[in-house]
Amino acid sequence: MKTFFFLFFMMSSLFGESIIMPSSSYKASGNVTDIFVNDSKLYAATSQGTVDIFNMKNHKIIKTLHVEKIKDFMGDTIDAKIYSIDISGNNLLILSQAEQGYRKVYINKDGKNELIIPSSLCLSIAKAKFLDENTILLALLGDELVSYNIKKRAENWRIQVGSSKFSSFALNESKQRVAVADESGEIKIIATKNGSLIKKLSGQNLDNVFQVDYKNNFIATAGEDRRAVVYDLNTNAAFYKLSNFLIYSVGLSPSGAEVGYSSDENNNITVFNRMTKAVIGKFGKNKMTPTNILFLNEKEFFVSSDDKTINFYQIK
Repeated sequence: MKTFFFLFFMMSSLFGESIIMPSSSYKASGNVTDIFVNDSKLYAATSQGTVDIFNMKNHKIIKTLHVEKIKDFMGDTIDAKIYSIDISGNNLLILSQAEQGYRKVYINKDGKNELIIPSSLCLSIAKAKFLDENTILLALLGDELVSYNIKKRAENWRIQVGSSKFSSFALNESKQRVAVADESGEIKIIATKNGSLIKKLSGQNLDNVFQVDYKNNFIATAGEDRRAVVYDLNTNAAFYKLSNFLIYSVGLSPSGAEVGYSSDENNNITVFNRMTKAVIGKFGKNKMTPTNILFLNEKEFFVSSDDKTINFYQIK
């Protein structure tokens, strides 16, 4: 009997799914909310009001940028959480928390913050990204999109995307189109030039979509319904991978050939091939809920979570 259990244990270990560990890690100054790679540097926004800039060769912090602290509802001074970051040229876009539930938008240039959108405009902005050096795309919690002119300090256009709460958006490579996700489970593709609706994608996610990515005419979603959906805009085909846990994060490789998604309660990331649908590997050692899956190329990717650690993985 003992021999039987020993053999059973050995066979289970042999054929069980192995977890791939990160090849390296980065330690941010706070819990990471957003990450971005530019010019061989990794930028990490945190909930502690900082943006850490890492040298990707030695994994050390080159510089840490700060936004001003705010007062909470009790009147206490606290760190202003940073929700998203982006880069255009030498300009770093920072979306941060402000008083009374509103947001501020800064552009940091040469280490100095210039306030572009003050809290006095009373905007509940969930995400902000550059369209070009003079235009920002803003997503409001009320499922609105706003194109904002930096020089004029004025809106180019504003649209109501849907009637649900906004979740996520992702721009395509040319930044001419944006895929918007919300609690409805439907994905809307919007033209960033004028805010016109190009296409709706539905019938795959049945509930709230937490996150979306958009690469090489493919769109991937992370759903509360435990579905990681992939849409092929070239053929109008779609399919999904079903997980046994809520899927909080998703990422596509630059070509759209590889798809990564948070796949279980242990915060592991499953990567599969979009064409064959075959699992390439499961990647672990993420301590908290994943917040971002960012592919550097077809074989390497970063994962951040509600933690200070950013893990870097290599697909073999």
